[in-house]
Amino acid sequence: MKKSSFKRASWTQRFAHWGVQSLVAGALGVLSLGSAQAQTEIKLGHVGEPGSLFAKSSDEFARIANAKLAGKAKVVVYGSSQLGGDKPMVQKLKLGTIDLALPSSVMSSEVDLFGIFEMPYLVADRAHMAKIEQSVVWPVLAPAAEKKGLKIIGVWENGVRHITNNKRPINKPEDLQGIKLRTPQSTWRVAMFKAYGANPSPMGFSELFTALQTGVMDGQENPYTQIYSAKLHEVQKYLSITGHVYTPAYLTAGANKWKSYSPEIQKALSEAAKETQAYVYKEAAADEVALLEKIKAAGVMVNTADGAAFVKASSAIYEQFAKQVPGSGDLIAKAQSLR
Repeated sequence: MKKSSFKRASWTQRFAHWGVQSLVAGALGVLSLGSAQAQTEIKLGHVGEPGSLFAKSSDEFARIANAKLAGKAKVVVYGSSQLGGDKPMVQKLKLGTIDLALPSSVMSSEVDLFGIFEMPYLVADRAHMAKIEQSVVWPVLAPAAEKKGLKIIGVWENGVRHITNNKRPINKPEDLQGIKLRTPQSTWRVAMFKAYGANPSPMGFSELFTALQTGVMDGQENPYTQIYSAKLHEVQKYLSITGHVYTPAYLTAGANKWKSYSPEIQKALSEAAKETQAYVYKEAAADEVALLEKIKAAGVMVNTADGAAFVKASSAIYEQFAKQVPGSGDLIAKAQSLR
C-alpha cells in the first residue's frame, strides 16, 4: 500500500510539475511575442495636426508601407508633436529613439546646404521642384544629410508659405516693420524676415496657437494646410498671400537605425516613401484651393501681396547665403537654371 501510494503521489507531483513548466513556457512565449512586436513597430513622428498635409501624407505612407511590409514590421504614426517638435525629433532620429520623422525647414539648421529651400521665390512650382529633387536633393543634399546621421528616404511637401498677423495687411516688405513674427527654427528664415523689417522669433509649432492667442506673437507664416489644421485662422485677422517660400518635407530616418533594418524592410519603406509622393502633391494642390476658401469664410481678411516688391527685397539674403555657405552659390544657380 505504501509503495503504491508513493507511486500515485509521484505521478501527481510530476503532472503538477509539468503543468507549472507549461504555464511558465506559455508565459515566456507571450513575453517573447510581445517583445518581438515591440521591436517591429516603426515610429513615424510629425508636428502636423489632424487633417493637415503632414497627417494625410504620413497616414497614406503607413498604409502603403504596411501592405508592403506584410507583418515584418508595422509603421505607426504619431502626429501633433506627440514625439516632440521638429528639432527634438531630428535629435531623436540621430539617437535612434524614434524611427522616422517628417522635418521641413528645420533641416537647414542641421545641414547648411538645405538653406537653399529657405531662399525666397526659388521654387516656381511642383514641376520645377521635381527637377530640383532629381538634380539637387538626391545627388547633393541627401548625402550631406547622411553624413550628419540623417537618412532621407522620401521628398514630400510642406507647402507654399504665406503670412498671417493681427496688425495689418502685408502688401510690401515694409508693412512687416516691427511685427513679432513666429518662424520655424531656421537661421535663414529668421534672416529673411529681418531683412524684410519684421521682428522674427523661432518657436516650436506646437506652441504657436497660444502665442498668437495671447499676443506673444503678432503673426506667423505657413502653408494653408498648417494654418487651417492648427486653427491659426481663429486667432489671426489678416492673411497676406505672399508665397515667399516653398518648403519640401523630407521623410527621414536615423542613418544608424536605418542600417539595422533588413534589406526587405528598407526596400518596403523606400518604395512606399516614393509612391506616396504623388498622393502628397495631389492633396497639396487641392488644399491650396479649398483651404483658402475656408479661411476666407471664417472671416479672415485676405489680400494678395506685391510679389515684385518682395522679390526685390530678397536679393540681399541670396548674397548672404552664397557667401556664408560653401557650395550654395552653385546649387542656387543649378536650381534656377531648371525653371
